[in-house]
Amino acid sequence: MIRFSQGFTPSFDLVHLPAHSLFANAYRLWECSFHRGTGPISHEIRRRVGDVAGRARRSQPGHHLAAAEGLDVPVGIHVGTGPPGAPAIPGMGEYRARLHSALVLEEALVRHPELRVYVMHAGWPMLDDMLALMWAYPRVHVDTGVLCFALPRKEFHRYFRRIVEAGFGKRIMFGSDQMNWPGAIESCIDAIDSADFLSRDQKRDVLYNNAARFLRLSEEEIARHHER
Repeated sequence: MIRFSQGFTPSFDLVHLPAHSLFANAYRLWECSFHRGTGPISHEIRRRVGDVAGRARRSQPGHHLAAAEGLDVPVGIHVGTGPPGAPAIPGMGEYRARLHSALVLEEALVRHPELRVYVMHAGWPMLDDMLALMWAYPRVHVDTGVLCFALPRKEFHRYFRRIVEAGFGKRIMFGSDQMNWPGAIESCIDAIDSADFLSRDQKRDVLYNNAARFLRLSEEEIARHHER
């Protein structure tokens, strides 16, 4: 699915995209974005994280990552963090709690050293694994994802406080996982605004600046956003 909107970064979802068609679709999106001046693009991989890690062989996410790396397309990879009771939910029988670990991405990061990656939902609750990956691979970012409204506020703050105190505050990006949850975005903004361990500038970084840098927005785009 490809969406273009003045208020959102164009992106596409690789959930059901077969590997052999990835290059054609990615190139078409790249052409639309850069030749028509619509700004940066990104895509999300929500296939089994085990595939990305090389644990399963029924899909070929390496093709997706190679295409994204070659086209310099930022990639968001969904690591863990499904609904409670996920393995018993129809269609989610392959879900495994151990795959919440961000370390399942390490081999892919080694194979694709130029790939721009952010870890959706920040690898919760396996914080030490997330910090280890961010230390070893400075290009890795995280987003707040569903955590900002699905977790108790105290736990959300505890988790991200540790990431900030570890020195990675410039690599946290705002996310809400908003699909059809009423009030999710407002709740997530409030979760950031109420974080007493963040300064005003750090809150601005999480809500905008870090993503602007990660997506490599132009000065013109940033200025346009700030005029609203």
